[in-house]
Amino acid sequence: MQAPDVTHIAPREKAEILSQALPYIQRFHGKTIVVKYGGNAMTDPALQQDFAEDVVLLKLVGLNPVVVHGGGPQIENALKRLGKQGTFIQGMRVTDAETMGIVEWVLAGEVQQEIVGLINKAGGKAVGLTGKDGAMIRARKLKMVDSKDPSIEHDVGQVGDIESIDPSVVKALQDDAFIPVISPLGFGQENESYNINADVVAGKLAEVLKAEKLVMLTNTPGVLDKEGKLLTDLSARQIDAMFADGTLSGGMLPKIASALDAARAGVRAVHIIDGRVPHALLLEVLSDQAYGTMIRSH
Repeated sequence: MQAPDVTHIAPREKAEILSQALPYIQRFHGKTIVVKYGGNAMTDPALQQDFAEDVVLLKLVGLNPVVVHGGGPQIENALKRLGKQGTFIQGMRVTDAETMGIVEWVLAGEVQQEIVGLINKAGGKAVGLTGKDGAMIRARKLKMVDSKDPSIEHDVGQVGDIESIDPSVVKALQDDAFIPVISPLGFGQENESYNINADVVAGKLAEVLKAEKLVMLTNTPGVLDKEGKLLTDLSARQIDAMFADGTLSGGMLPKIASALDAARAGVRAVHIIDGRVPHALLLEVLSDQAYGTMIRSH
């Protein structure tokens, strides 16, 4: 692994940069940070390596990172290879039985194991889980009400709504120096599988783990206003107004809704950050520089 050349930085400046992280390391030591991993950070090889290094470093300085990953583009590619066209309703993938099989194979097989391998290569000890492991994520079929007409309900197939999360398997791994990597798959009463939006899983998991932070990596600089300007700090009230006037829509909807639920449920800070920035996760957690939008409950 080639380390970047930093010989041009004076020793004093290097020391200043490193010492800036100290108050954050002290404040977050022993605390849980749930990271939703998606977007470019997940498909660009250089950014993948940066992410893996960030997660390992956070673990080594005493934080407890838990990774929840998506896999939209990878699922889309697998469906195309098999001649199936993915359809979405209000930002959620419609998942019939055949699609569900592909989703499970891509998420729990291909994507999860690639992330586990990257973290292990960077010197961590990652363990892959789905919601079925340790009976972690109990789910039921999602009832999707039309956003414009509440009397209409869309059938999105085997898409799940979380009933409950039992985080004991995650806690057991965390306490033993492992880094959990979780695929957003749940199970129902008859052990049927459900595809759950990864943002929703990350938000709920942050709640039940009483996480200090929820960090969501995205392909945008954060939450933007109608002029495309970055909003670095948002309250619940401001977000409600942005939903109402249509500033927030599409794929951002489940992300923001999950962030807001987590903030209201006691997660101290929720960050939606730009995963296209190298080492965005490390910079967001261990420096005072904002690389996205922070969401507060008040």
